Amino acid sequence: MSILGTRVLRTEDPGFLSTGAVYTEDVQDERLAGACYVHFVRSIVAHAKIVSIDTSAAKDAEGVIAVYTGADLAAAGLAPVKPPMPNMNQAMVAPLLAADVVRFVGEPIAAIVTEQMYQGEDAIELVDVDYDPLPAVVDMNDALSGSNGLLFPDAGTNVVCTFGDAAGSNPDLFVGCEVVVSEVIQNRRVAAAPMESRSAAAVWGDDGRLTAWIPNQGAQGTKGALVGMLGLEPEVVRIITPDVGGAFGAKFGADAEHAITCWIARDLGRPTRWSETRMENMLVMPHGRAQQHKITIGGMRDGTVLAYRIEILQDCGGYPKFGAFLPSLTILMAPGPYHIPRAEAFATSVLTNTTPVGAYRGAGRPEAAAAIDRAIDLFADAAGVDPAQVRRKNLLPKFTEPHTTAFGAKYDSGDYVTGLEKALAAADYPGLLAEQAKRRANGDTPLQLGIGLSSYVEITGPGGEAGGPNENGTVEVHPDGTATVLTGTSPHGQGHQTVWAMLVSEELGIPIEKITVKWGDTDLIPKGGGTGGSRSLQLGGAAVQQASRELLDVARERAAATLEAAPSDLEFNVASSSFSVKGDPDVSVPLTKLAESEQLLVRSVFTAPGPTFPFGTHVAVVEVDTETGKVFLRRVVTVDDAGTIMNPLLAEGQRHGGIAQGAAQAFLEEVVYDEDGNPLTATFADYPFLSATEVPSFELVDMETPTSYNPLGAKGIGEAGSIGSTPAVQNAVIDAVSHLGVTHIDMPTSSQRVWRAIQAANGSKEA
Repeated sequence: MSILGTRVLRTEDPGFLSTGAVYTEDVQDERLAGACYVHFVRSIVAHAKIVSIDTSAAKDAEGVIAVYTGADLAAAGLAPVKPPMPNMNQAMVAPLLAADVVRFVGEPIAAIVTEQMYQGEDAIELVDVDYDPLPAVVDMNDALSGSNGLLFPDAGTNVVCTFGDAAGSNPDLFVGCEVVVSEVIQNRRVAAAPMESRSAAAVWGDDGRLTAWIPNQGAQGTKGALVGMLGLEPEVVRIITPDVGGAFGAKFGADAEHAITCWIARDLGRPTRWSETRMENMLVMPHGRAQQHKITIGGMRDGTVLAYRIEILQDCGGYPKFGAFLPSLTILMAPGPYHIPRAEAFATSVLTNTTPVGAYRGAGRPEAAAAIDRAIDLFADAAGVDPAQVRRKNLLPKFTEPHTTAFGAKYDSGDYVTGLEKALAAADYPGLLAEQAKRRANGDTPLQLGIGLSSYVEITGPGGEAGGPNENGTVEVHPDGTATVLTGTSPHGQGHQTVWAMLVSEELGIPIEKITVKWGDTDLIPKGGGTGGSRSLQLGGAAVQQASRELLDVARERAAATLEAAPSDLEFNVASSSFSVKGDPDVSVPLTKLAESEQLLVRSVFTAPGPTFPFGTHVAVVEVDTETGKVFLRRVVTVDDAGTIMNPLLAEGQRHGGIAQGAAQAFLEEVVYDEDGNPLTATFADYPFLSATEVPSFELVDMETPTSYNPLGAKGIGEAGSIGSTPAVQNAVIDAVSHLGVTHIDMPTSSQRVWRAIQAANGSKEA
């Protein structure tokens, strides 16, 4: 009986729940004995020239070993980091430590090294930085106009890069449309806020090699980033990934603090450690989203959509990181799962005096879904057609051969209408509409019902590798009956240990508990794409399965020689994990025996023809108190079709987490700055997010549309919940008060925003 598709319990959990995880801060290694501690002096202003940095008092403080500034790094030959992509303005370089100008609150200015960790908190207060303030550019529209100054005067602009030709916009895009509606909407800046903040531990060996322990989403990518920042040869760097307490996109690669911690270890000739505080994490770890969309949608009064335009403005923060690239992914997925005959998209990425923006669960694709599904609801309202009917009418019909969109995305397979219908049926959509009508008819009921829909499609497992996205996997069978798996993916909560072991056990018959999965060590696994973009199972899992099957081919040849039979006359018995001669099962040899005289190991690289495109529909149900604006999330019903599911238990966990995260963005989370660039949400007291007490038990509806792009038939599941739930919840909140004249409320739909929208619709001056 196959174990694939069954609810196998996570093999990782007993350790996490008993002895606990070993995060970077917990790592005990003899090479780290006597480690000193690195702390960072950070800018307290958003934009200013640095007149002077006086470190004398800090150098004399108790326990201080050394103090470094940008001048010290420059003298050592460490150069500023250039923007990551050639289409970005290359004048916008990021120093490891700011020496001349600071461009956001929290930017590191100096590094202090102490004997004990506790000594750093006092020492950093002793560094005296003299600032000459410059105008802070906080709003992305001001950044675009340049009216409030430039972050890099030599660049002559705050624009990092553009996507699409806005000047070539089609003036006739909406000709023939009976209904055209436009809106400027905000996809607010959010914080990743993982359980484990950023940290590092580093040591240089007598052989001149650096070993660094860093929590990350891919040790190989982290190594590449460090090599670039430190100007090292790749062969002298080893990255080890301990347990990782969450990432959500913000732990890809390496940051300046990681590089400085490693450089200080070499400069001092002793191991170093660094761990940021929660406030530092909220201030400095790359934020997510931060897009403004001007959406225009047009069509016929019967609900047929004919044209769609999205104009994107991306806030990159103080320096161009991955965030500057996000609009390209938003454009790629702009039309979502809908058939829209005419569509166009343009984007501009700009710098502001705020924390740099990076990847955040979905990275550009949730932004596209939020825009198109808000547009669909705006169009439905203007046309006077039920939002579900507009979706039925405009969703692409079922297809099994790849479908290419106007923006170049090649959807592998999809059945979007069925996904919609299954979600509506599970939610009892007619019953919800009836309950909503009943409450609206009762004018004395302040608690109104809102129903929100989102039909989405996303891209998972992308990659620009020659031949297609790929990943490696290695499987080795040992004589003692155990097996070891090496993978280029890097789990931080996804459950790779369990599923990779399931895949090997399915092919080789070795019990799951005897299979060890290893990752995140660049000496052991030099190449790998890490974990992000929901790529792991469809690429990394497929590579492990492929390696297992190729190992059987090698083992078959050995078994044939041992049994003195032709390879074609042998059959493999998974139950006994052995080869036998066909028709004579008593003549057999186990895999373990075949591994005794010679290592039985196969490394395989799986290459997919392209990314896959999971899809689904979310139905959110909220109650809104029209007297206070308070939002209550009552139900979320979802269809998240990620192809063939290997382990429903793990897939459901990914869906639940994603739904909660997306819903939190819709009505709760927002990073806020004042007009001078001072962060107002630098602690969990000011930046609230959902806990189990604020959400219902989500209702998950099963649907599987396999892909032909990998032998597992699997698509990505890690980001689906956070893509569909955000627009569904936002649409539900707006729907709850739409009968009062409210047509749009920006995220997050906080009580204050909802109340003000109601007051504005009533013509109240209090709004």
